[in-house]
Amino acid sequence: MSSATTQRRVSLVVMAVGGLAFIVLAAALVPWHPVPGGTPSAASADAVFTSAQVDRAEAYARWARVWSWSSIAVSLLVACVLGFGPWGRRIVDRLPGWWWVRVVLAVAALELIGRVVTLPLSVMLRRHAIDYGLSTQAWSGFASDLAKNEALTIVVTSLALVLLIGLARRWPRAWPAVAGGLLGVLVMVGSFVYPVVVEPLFNHFTSLPDGELRSQVLALADDEGVTVDDVLVADASRRTTTLNAYVSGYGSTRRVVLYDNLLQDADRDEVLSVVAHELAHAKHDDVLTGSLLGAAGVVFGVGLLGLLVGAVGERRGLTMRDPAIVPLVLALVALGSFLALPVQNTISRHIETRADVDALATTRDPDAFVAVQRELALHSLGDPDPWRLSQIWFGSHPTTLTRVAIAEQYARQPW
Repeated sequence: MSSATTQRRVSLVVMAVGGLAFIVLAAALVPWHPVPGGTPSAASADAVFTSAQVDRAEAYARWARVWSWSSIAVSLLVACVLGFGPWGRRIVDRLPGWWWVRVVLAVAALELIGRVVTLPLSVMLRRHAIDYGLSTQAWSGFASDLAKNEALTIVVTSLALVLLIGLARRWPRAWPAVAGGLLGVLVMVGSFVYPVVVEPLFNHFTSLPDGELRSQVLALADDEGVTVDDVLVADASRRTTTLNAYVSGYGSTRRVVLYDNLLQDADRDEVLSVVAHELAHAKHDDVLTGSLLGAAGVVFGVGLLGLLVGAVGERRGLTMRDPAIVPLVLALVALGSFLALPVQNTISRHIETRADVDALATTRDPDAFVAVQRELALHSLGDPDPWRLSQIWFGSHPTTLTRVAIAEQYARQPW
């Protein structure tokens, strides 16, 4: 049996294992029916916002979609041109050094090309946000964040590709199995260390000061059965006017983070509604769930990559052992990540809906829930009624009007 045939068979097995693990985890851990009695139809925009507020949000969203979707399209086009055409390989062939040095340099060169090409669109999107009062960050801060994000992307992508190619050079036939397992572990490790390694690069965090709010937050945690050692506040107001909070990490690195402008601009009951939502994520270990699903998805993706690289690379005289494969791998990963968004965001919306349901059941304050959802939408200028395809593909949370309808359903018949 040839090495290529064995690799294809191993890739198929890895795909099957990753896909089956993903399906089993999704079936067991994702709340597919999170709202008791079923999710209601979205509320009417006119009942939640004024016509002027709707018009302003839609006007902002219209051009925000133009710039962001254009950036996605251009980045995919550049990745495909470099990956499937001769230009990416020519770049890699001119790079010096050992094979792993060439891999790192190739990743850096191709990532920077993609960033430079899409930079004007990123600038236009930020100018649009400034025009609508959503950004408070200086251009120097924007450039600094962009540089840090690009450096982080290059480091992580280089690590993954050095690992993939190194394993393919060591085990030409079995590399998809070994790489799938190792990259799945790295996903779990990355999610675990992200709050303490990556988040401090972009924000400064302080503990929520002692006082009535902190006591109420800790009482909410007790009500939801969540152990919370600390609640952190991020200095997000130096970057944006939008209100937010989130949970990241799992186990000993799990943290609940509130934006400082949420504390400044929202009423106490509204803040507690948001905190209850985030504590629900901690209660259900949603970050861990996402990490496990991500790891299974990576195993599936490595198996698929083995098949595609074998099919496409062989026709071009490339194997996974050759650093010249880097442009093709980056193109395939970019396309795969884009095509996986509907699955990823469908799961995310169900998880977010469960957190909304738990927040309502814990606070028993649907009025505060509706009020804060309205404030969140107004501060971010979120489109109250986005295109269906846009919501399916890019919507990681239920729409504001759906969340309001859930609260109204709870107010009529509490769970």
